Amino acid sequence: MSPTPAASVLFVCVHNAGRSQMAAGFLAHLAGDRVDVRSAGSLPADQVNPAAVEAMREVGVDIASAAPKVLTTQAVQASDYVITMGCGDACPVFPGKTYLDWALDDPAGQGLEAVRPIRDEIRSRVTALLAEIDERARP
Repeated sequence: MSPTPAASVLFVCVHNAGRSQMAAGFLAHLAGDRVDVRSAGSLPADQVNPAAVEAMREVGVDIASAAPKVLTTQAVQASDYVITMGCGDACPVFPGKTYLDWALDDPAGQGLEAVRPIRDEIRSRVTALLAEIDERARP
């Protein structure tokens, strides 16, 4: 039986095909079962951005089987942290949640060279978020 996760995190961007998928991939990779990770989009795409998949593969994180999902009120309610990335006012707000808005370039339509720095910025932010979650979870 695995321990109860320290927190649940929802990453949200418009298409749930690039930024939010990379962030979810990094957090799941770094946190393991310590954090419940999900992602969604206000207008989900048909598939995850292939350049995002390849950029993540380069750093040892596999998001190839991920699929864009629609943002639901239930997903927001079930999350301790809601991280938005350019979805504007599409995300419902509930008291008691920690909301963060990460201003990141959109990798949609970009090649691998343009996606790499976005990936690296996301990894940096996810690492800081995980440190905050771990700090809050300490007794």
